[in-house]
Amino acid sequence: MTVQGTTADLAAFTHDWQEWHTRQEAQLADPHGFLAITGLHWLGDEPQRFPQAPGAWSTGADGVVVVLDEGEELVVDGTTVRGEHRFGVLPERGGVAAVWGDAVIEVAKRGGHDIVRPRHPDAPLRTAFTGTPAYAPHPRWAVTGRYTAFDAPRPTTVGASVEGLEHVYDAPGRVEFELDGRPLALTAFPGRNPGSLLVLFTDATSGVTTYPANRALALDPPAADGTVVLDFNRAANLPCAYTDLATCPLPPTENRLPVAIEAGEKIPRERGGA
Repeated sequence: MTVQGTTADLAAFTHDWQEWHTRQEAQLADPHGFLAITGLHWLGDEPQRFPQAPGAWSTGADGVVVVLDEGEELVVDGTTVRGEHRFGVLPERGGVAAVWGDAVIEVAKRGGHDIVRPRHPDAPLRTAFTGTPAYAPHPRWAVTGRYTAFDAPRPTTVGASVEGLEHVYDAPGRVEFELDGRPLALTAFPGRNPGSLLVLFTDATSGVTTYPANRALALDPPAADGTVVLDFNRAANLPCAYTDLATCPLPPTENRLPVAIEAGEKIPRERGGA
């Protein structure tokens, strides 16, 4: 990404960033987004009922099971289910959204544990949301780096926003870049789309103007020569920046940058940001 110094170019750069930020806000404030979560419940082998969710939930070798009482029902993959329903064994970082009236009951696996998270559109955190403060975008924070793939993906264990929980990612490689002439590098994890990457990091602004635990930066697939753009203006908060009901991963130790990245999203107002 190269941005020339003209007013028109800067305006276009700012417009593109604003569109990205608007999409971020919309996803966060979706009626069933992370701000709508009302509980984080860890499943065990004994059936349990949870607030704001139907049924009695348990898990075991054959995966998650819910037993719905008379008059209770869920819609799973478009099909109404009653009585006992088996979700089966869920993949790590996978999940199912079961519809319950105007709510969604998220059934997922995080850090090897099965969880249930009700999501209700009228959750106070969601209805009170007024947006996320952010640094004004500037082209100086969009830098070109070089991605180098590891010989084989490296299993990388990181902590989580929930104490005692761990996440394991197969890191495919690392990205090297410079800021103000200083060489830096970030271990990359797989992104959402094929070939794309995700870097989790902290920097010298963490805990000062940006959320202390982590920020995330999504990267497009690198070019054939390994070139990749890191636009730190799009450094985003993860859900744990807003709610204690998230299980977000923390950055690997080597991704704690010793510089101040004064770009991207700041500490949410929900955590005292301004």
